[in-house]
This record gives sequence, structure tokens and C-alpha cells, in this order.
Amino acid sequence: MTEQTVELEDVAVEAETDLALLCNIDDKKHWIPKSVVHEDSEVSSDGDTGTIVIMRWFAEKEGLV
Repeated sequence: MTEQTVELEDVAVEAETDLALLCNIDDKKHWIPKSVVHEDSEVSSDGDTGTIVIMRWFAEKEGLV
């Protein structure tokens, strides 16, 4: 990845809309806009589990890092 992205492990997607994923991260639910999910992410749709790769600025804004 790059300095502009963050990898978060053990993420489960519990729901999905056209614009966002409802992710369970560290036993807390977070809506992650699809626009901040990197194309190399293992997690990108409802039912996915694994490592999500998102933009660092969003992860910092949401307190995920």
C-alpha cells in the first residue's frame, strides 16, 4: 500500500448500500464510504471478511488508527 492508505484486519461487512459498507471493526460498527476503499482491499461488499484498505485521512478522521 502507500502512505495514503491504511490496512485494517479482521473486518466483517454486515450491510451494504450503493455508497457505503457497514463494517464491524474491533467490535464496533462503522459506515465506510465506498469512495475511500482502495481497489486492493479484500473487503468490498456485503458478507466479505478480511483486511480492508482505506484512505488514511478517513481512518484518522473516524479514529480508526
